[in-house]
Amino acid sequence: MTEVSVTKDAKPAADDLVVLKGVNKHFGALHVLQDIDLTIARGEVVVVIGPSGSGKSTLCRTINRLETIDSGAISIDGKPLPQEGKELARLRADVGMVFQSFNLFAHKTVLENVMLGQVKVRKTAKAEAEQKARELLDRVGVGSQADKYPAQLSGGQQQRVAIARALAMGPKVMLFDEPTSALDPEMINEVLEVMQQLARDGMTMVVVTHEMGFARSAANRVVFMADGRIVEEAVPDQFFSNPRSDRAKDFLSKILKH
Repeated sequence: MTEVSVTKDAKPAADDLVVLKGVNKHFGALHVLQDIDLTIARGEVVVVIGPSGSGKSTLCRTINRLETIDSGAISIDGKPLPQEGKELARLRADVGMVFQSFNLFAHKTVLENVMLGQVKVRKTAKAEAEQKARELLDRVGVGSQADKYPAQLSGGQQQRVAIARALAMGPKVMLFDEPTSALDPEMINEVLEVMQQLARDGMTMVVVTHEMGFARSAANRVVFMADGRIVEEAVPDQFFSNPRSDRAKDFLSKILKH
């Protein structure tokens, strides 16, 4: 019997993809991340919510070392985050990132944007990179825009291209830092639908967002942050219907007006 329980206990650890332990980060005197402990399992969708200035985006950006940390440890797939150089470039290929701004290269076509990382970082052959890029553009619903330049696309289309570009690297985890906050309301859903589909397909995702509908429907777990700390984490149903902390209750009462 003991053997069974050992394997049962060991399994989640093998499936832990992103692990943050005791992570602290300061911007000057501001303590933006305070003793953050967070573990994200393979295939899990974790949605991070909370008031502005709570540290959500900083948390997201530490996972691919766009922000360095002052203390603590972060590992991805069992390996600590590399400091710099080629190892860091490889890590960033494993950790896809989608920002508020689309960060597409304006002078390259949509297709070239999605091919670039594959060819430069993954060293994929051009023909193979093009085929994969076209498949992914189809998958996110902008295949017909492949030969256009980013400026010729709507914001929603550009963000879907940015998602395709991140997916083209075959990432282990996708980070989304408020991916819809710069979009007009009618474009938000077209981006969230792509993200919903990724979640259904089993992509490991960390999503910082104000879109509570997405958090309810797509998250396996909601992480609520305030003042640089993780105040509460729970499955969506529990969090939205019965938050435990006063901070979360207060936050939800302000944003869920019905």
